[in-house]
Amino acid sequence: MTAAWLGGVLRADVRSVEAAPIGTGQTGATYRLTVQYGADTGLPSSFAIKLPSQDDTVRDRVAIGYRSEHAFYRDVADQVQIPIPRSYHCEIGSDGAEFVLLLADMAPAEQGDQIAGCSAAEARLAVRALAGLHAPSWCDPKWTDFPGIAMPKPDAAMASGMGEVATMATDLTLDKLGARMSAEDRDTLKASMAVVTPWLQTEPDRFALLHGDYRLDNMLFDPDRTQITVVDWQTLGSGLPARDLAYFTGTSLDPVTRGSIERDLVADYHAALVALGVSGYDAQSCWRDYRLGMLQAPLIIVFGVAFATSTERGDDMMLVMAERSCRAIRELDTLGLI
Repeated sequence: MTAAWLGGVLRADVRSVEAAPIGTGQTGATYRLTVQYGADTGLPSSFAIKLPSQDDTVRDRVAIGYRSEHAFYRDVADQVQIPIPRSYHCEIGSDGAEFVLLLADMAPAEQGDQIAGCSAAEARLAVRALAGLHAPSWCDPKWTDFPGIAMPKPDAAMASGMGEVATMATDLTLDKLGARMSAEDRDTLKASMAVVTPWLQTEPDRFALLHGDYRLDNMLFDPDRTQITVVDWQTLGSGLPARDLAYFTGTSLDPVTRGSIERDLVADYHAALVALGVSGYDAQSCWRDYRLGMLQAPLIIVFGVAFATSTERGDDMMLVMAERSCRAIRELDTLGLI
């Protein structure tokens, strides 16, 4: 992150660069760059930059995530309407383990707090924004599988393989965190991951691009909480759209708040889809898809615990997310639907 490198990327006279870390970086490293130019360029005075993890093992293991984010900014960003930061440069090495993404610095926007959860107003911003990803890609086969996508639309073989990996990841997750979970949540987690294969094959004719990890830590809110920006596209996929919706509400809302407003949130999401041109999709089907989609939460949780770098906050966050989403699965009878 030298001045010479940044100047070459921006095609500007960059005299100095100062870097300060942002966040904890379980699968990568993010910094804020403060830049001084030799002349007035019209460019921002600061940027956010994403780099690979500084842990060799993690970097090699999550290279598919770096490819996914590169593919999103290269092939997808201009095709969807979800609010994202402007990208100034995105580059990846042939093995996927060397990666750089230079983005607009969204300060003074603030990152959501996954552990604290969000308000009803913030949740409405998030679910309406999500329609801007799903509606433009709704049932369009060109987005089911393309170079760099982390999780293509699952066929029978992929669903079977994911089911096997989910079972293994569940065992690893319970070994790490199970003692801190209630017996009821442990049972729900195991039962949910045991049906990943049939779950991935439900409603195969209804699909769209998925963020895959649509939760508060991957959202930036402006100070007055009227605008949202969505970041972190390392789990870009294709599948049942409501998986993103359910994952968000199931992990980012206090269970009592979720239970009281989720019908309204699903209705807001459905209305936003219709406003963006989705047709032939009624509100009842959307609600059922939402109930089905809740398994996205434990799926991402067990993968995160099993395969990402463990940190104290990360473990605490995963426990909160697991508690919230397992309760949602029980209350919505998601397993009964499957």
